[in-house]
Amino acid sequence: MIASKLSRTLLRCHSTAASAIAYNSKNVPIEQTKLFINNEFVEAASGKRLEVINPSTGDTICDVAEADKADVDIAVAAARSAFNYGSEWRTMNASNRGRLMYKWADAIERDIHYIAALETLDNGKPFDDSLHVDIPLVINTLRYYAGWADKVHGKTIPSDGNTFVYTRHEPVGVVGGITPWNFPLAMFAWKIAPILACGNTCVMKVAEQTPLTALYCAKLAKEVGFPDGVINILSGYGPTAGGAIASHMDIEKVGFTGSTEVGKIIQMESAKSNLKRVTLELGGKSPNIVFDDCDLDQAVDASHMAVFFNVGQCCCAGTRLYVQETMYEKFVEKMVEKAQNRILGDPYDPKTNHGPQIDGEQLNKILGLVDSGVKQGASLQTGGAQFGDKGFFMQPTVFADVQDHMDISTQEIFGPVMQISSFKDEEEIIERANNTNFGLAAAVFTKNLDRMYHISTALKAGTVWGNCYNVLVPQSPFGGFKESGFGRDLGEYALNHYTEVKCVTLAVPQKNS
Repeated sequence: MIASKLSRTLLRCHSTAASAIAYNSKNVPIEQTKLFINNEFVEAASGKRLEVINPSTGDTICDVAEADKADVDIAVAAARSAFNYGSEWRTMNASNRGRLMYKWADAIERDIHYIAALETLDNGKPFDDSLHVDIPLVINTLRYYAGWADKVHGKTIPSDGNTFVYTRHEPVGVVGGITPWNFPLAMFAWKIAPILACGNTCVMKVAEQTPLTALYCAKLAKEVGFPDGVINILSGYGPTAGGAIASHMDIEKVGFTGSTEVGKIIQMESAKSNLKRVTLELGGKSPNIVFDDCDLDQAVDASHMAVFFNVGQCCCAGTRLYVQETMYEKFVEKMVEKAQNRILGDPYDPKTNHGPQIDGEQLNKILGLVDSGVKQGASLQTGGAQFGDKGFFMQPTVFADVQDHMDISTQEIFGPVMQISSFKDEEEIIERANNTNFGLAAAVFTKNLDRMYHISTALKAGTVWGNCYNVLVPQSPFGGFKESGFGRDLGEYALNHYTEVKCVTLAVPQKNS
């Protein structure tokens, strides 16, 4: 007991000290680099390790254990044991599951400055974004689903005959989660929070580019008392560790956020193995429609952030920007000015609001699509090139006079590249906005409520924003239509993916109403 109190005191002191540290890329300590399996940090079975790169400098931060199929098997066995009938986790009161999740959120909040600094080191996003956007979203998501833990339940059903019928919403079992690098810890929380709230156990494969914050939070999960095997976190590559999760015969459900191309592979592997259920949050090419009766400055500000927030590395980025022709030139002028005023540089510098792309591969993909835009006749207004001589920085880029057939208008760029086109009227823009294989998000800017209702109803997208963009909160579901995937993260809707409905019918001597 004394040791426990001392440990808590030291942790509080560490948190207080961390909040006073002026972090930079050279003074963020790396605590966890091993796989987290069965409540222990262990090396990969193969002994292999992979490099983690700082995208702001191109330098190596550290190396971490590289999981493959053997490690997935071990983690799944631990998760299965934790889920066994009669286990500590299965017999725990649902309200106590929620309390564990609240405690985990509290521990993350306690260490928020360090975790934010680690996220910035690993991903490159400005420290201010990590501290005030990403990590608070993690905390709020865990707390939101902690509140749901003892509110997931079935119904009693008035059946015909002398029977008593009721349903149970039971946890699916062992769930695999595969998360991306653009919002490393936030996407991790979006997946793991409903998994735990519903009573499942999990094996989470985090992106090989950005594993550090999830591994640190694994330590906090153990600290607050999650039972052995409930949470397992692996760093590793998609084709090996991710593929092993998708095809594993003892995983009942997989949740994936990433590219449409990989999502299709995961669905095929899941079907070929044990027909595990799958939810996919995939790519997007979201239309952002600006009518001439909007609040111009509001639309400019929101449309700017729709593309340039997180340096365009957002699946729901509003990269297909359609502006009504009567205000088109003025809008383009304002948008170019805002793009040119973005500040690129050290993500720990408070003045920086534009970090690097995640790696050289992603940067080169963006540069290739920018080159295609120029060759296909779009008007490059600003940007279009790499910035600086170290790290993976891309200039904020704006194209005007973009035609719908151009590659930059049809392909997901996943970078700070805005494409602006003009349109005439509602009928035209509905057809053009829906002329895509994607359907993740969309937005409409107008003061006309009848028009807002009409357009939002007509758009084929899982999320439609009106006079705003990128408003994402734990209470609201998020997911796509068409090749942007299926299923929903966040909100009450997400819970449906992590339970099985069991109908129980009992014979009774006599039924009375």
